Amino acid sequence: MSKTVLVTGGTGYIGSHTIVDLVENGYDVLSVDNNSRSSIGMLEGVEKITGKKIKNYKVDLCNFDETRAIFEENASLVGVIHFAAFKAVGESVEKPLLYFQNNMQSLMNVLQCIEEFGIPNFVFSSSCTVYGNPDQIPVTEETPRKQAESPYGLTKQMGEQIIEAFAASNKKTNSILLRYFNPAGAHDSALIGELPIDRPQNLTPVITQTAIGKIPQLTVFGNDYPTRDGSCIRDMIHVCDLAHAHTLALNYLIEEKNNFNCEIFNIGSGDGITVLESIKAFEETTGMKLNYTIGGRRPGDVIAIYANNDKARSALGWVPKYGIKEIMSSAWKWEQYIKHLPQHLSLPSKRLN
Repeated sequence: MSKTVLVTGGTGYIGSHTIVDLVENGYDVLSVDNNSRSSIGMLEGVEKITGKKIKNYKVDLCNFDETRAIFEENASLVGVIHFAAFKAVGESVEKPLLYFQNNMQSLMNVLQCIEEFGIPNFVFSSSCTVYGNPDQIPVTEETPRKQAESPYGLTKQMGEQIIEAFAASNKKTNSILLRYFNPAGAHDSALIGELPIDRPQNLTPVITQTAIGKIPQLTVFGNDYPTRDGSCIRDMIHVCDLAHAHTLALNYLIEEKNNFNCEIFNIGSGDGITVLESIKAFEETTGMKLNYTIGGRRPGDVIAIYANNDKARSALGWVPKYGIKEIMSSAWKWEQYIKHLPQHLSLPSKRLN
């Protein structure tokens, strides 16, 4: 059987780390990424880590004909892992139509090709944002999807519903929806990591960019939430742990361990950490003091959420290896490395969309 996997969004943050994990576990990998939100240079880092050169198709998945051509050329794929999407919560609030058009059209084009070419396994990059502001935490896979707090979260809810409907009508493809919590950190080699465009919106790169001087001051968005220190609570998951979950999910489908042809798994550490606690963890891990201030609440932010990950542990055999200290130390190591990146590895200073 073919061991070739197509990874969409393969030059992105989570995609590049997942390619490393797939290669290290015996898979051949192809990437598709138009690099509008990522750098092709990430695959140079992947090659240095794995010794394997990864082919990337520079294709916009919203273009059906170009997307179909990739599948036609690689019709014996064992599976597809779909990351490609816009993911900035704040930007999605400002530009909802951009997010609906990009994230939904690309998903539907990929699913249409999966159906036409009979690709047996599909893993979808979903998000804990589908839970909205949950009534109880930690959330399980059975926790109801509530009103999304942002258009980005709504695209993940809609994506899940599209895949569930697709699975109900297409028994030839088995799917897994992985609901991520808050990916952070970088590969220990510091050869790949998160490369935000413009000012980052995720907490960890804001912390490291503040520490290195790219951002003059970090703003904590709200200290009046009903949490232990007033700041939002998140479940921080090391990106390498998250990447390995995709390999395990694909193995699970290939080995036909699934009970249904569409299953859901939470991928989070299982612990909640506040924004202020994250700042303190960085300071303690690196010995650096951060310049930060308290600001008002940010639209789209969920108050508190973290995972019950029992299902992923028992069914997939997934166990997170890294904690907040490893997240912060690896992220800081990566931030120091990218300071010296050559120009062709860096991202454009302005968004292309």
